[in-house]
Amino acid sequence: MRKIEKRTVICMALAILLAAGMAVFLIKYFAEGGKWASSAFNRHLYDSNGILISGRVLDRDGDVLSDVEGGKRTYYDNVTVRKATLHAVGDLYGKIGTGALNAFADKLTGFDLINGAFGAEQGSDLYLTIDGRYNYEAYQALNGHAGTVAVYDYKTGEILCMVSAPSYDPLNIPSDLETNDRYQGAYVNRFLSSAIVPGSVFKTVTLTAALEQLPDAMSRTWTCTGSVQIGEETITCSGVHGEQTLEEAFAHSCNVAFAQIAEELGADTLKKYTEQAGLTDSYSVDGLPTAKSTFEWENLTDGELGWAGVGQYRDQVNPCALMVWMGAIANGGKAAQPYFIQKTESALGILSLPRMTRYTGRLISKKTAETVAELMANNVEVTYGTKRFPNMQLCAKSGTAEVGGDKKPHAWFAGFLQDEEHPYAFVVLVENGGGGNAVAGTVAGKVLDIIVNGY
Repeated sequence: MRKIEKRTVICMALAILLAAGMAVFLIKYFAEGGKWASSAFNRHLYDSNGILISGRVLDRDGDVLSDVEGGKRTYYDNVTVRKATLHAVGDLYGKIGTGALNAFADKLTGFDLINGAFGAEQGSDLYLTIDGRYNYEAYQALNGHAGTVAVYDYKTGEILCMVSAPSYDPLNIPSDLETNDRYQGAYVNRFLSSAIVPGSVFKTVTLTAALEQLPDAMSRTWTCTGSVQIGEETITCSGVHGEQTLEEAFAHSCNVAFAQIAEELGADTLKKYTEQAGLTDSYSVDGLPTAKSTFEWENLTDGELGWAGVGQYRDQVNPCALMVWMGAIANGGKAAQPYFIQKTESALGILSLPRMTRYTGRLISKKTAETVAELMANNVEVTYGTKRFPNMQLCAKSGTAEVGGDKKPHAWFAGFLQDEEHPYAFVVLVENGGGGNAVAGTVAGKVLDIIVNGY
């Protein structure tokens, strides 16, 4: 009897372990089955070089950006479109982590929990939210410079344009891709995965803090003589602006005025508003995490704080987070979180479930957002020029970020359209491009013109 009892206990223990193992397996299968199926070791989905040969990638209009023909992965037949969409579509060998061919291989294989993966000839269609034409225009507008251009719908979250440069043709990979400085950072999606000194686009945050923390901010004046001494630092400006209101100082992008405002607000206040603006958050774009912006607010001298308040010192901003911040100002304080997978359609014609729009928390109060938007619209009216942006109710802020040495500054231009038909926020970064308004503003104008006014 004792032997039977022992054997029963052992059998029960084994049964429990088996059940636990099955439970763990099922949990893993439901959570990671798609990754297992789309592993590069799965030879009926990948060729001998590890290239995915299942599924198509299409843009929002149904233009095929990447397909499989005769067991080989192909791309769009225009070389510029291939370069312009590379960081969204992906390369052949998975070196661009944000590309759909790498990041969303499980969706392309048509994997589901019941049927598994259908195989190379029956992969799914993956529709992206981007428009290949917009990416083409943005890439052309960058004109060989490193940088990024992105436009998204701040009400729905759809990314209409997402370009990162430098890029290359995935069908004709340059032999010196790894060694030529021209291609430095070509694998990096600068929109999602970089953080770069912002310059004066950061003044939108300092402005927000000033409007809420300085009761007389809109009635005060600041005098600019071209520079100001704050502590041991000489804060220099782009011009001599004389006596000016906050509205005028913002339109002039006056470093003197905004450095003094930053000193008055203090590091703790600026830290609070930077975090509230979402600039230090990492957003998830269809599961792809964005790089976090970084700021240093601890143990600053007054002069260092002045430089930080105008977007210099050690400020580093992620372009995606900046674009969402623009969207929040446009949308009364909250913005849709960005995404770039529109839908999938399986080989059986089964569509993915409709997207549910997710919003950020409140990044700025509605009242303050309205004021900041008015001041950004004034920038366009009195500084940037409305003729450059036809048929657009544009609100914008430029940035010219000094990088030291003999290098040209980074050029930024960020903002949004106040238009029910075109509720779009955007960000443009041209690395070492020069002036923000002249260079990045011109890029933005070309891309927005196509989106709003067509060809």
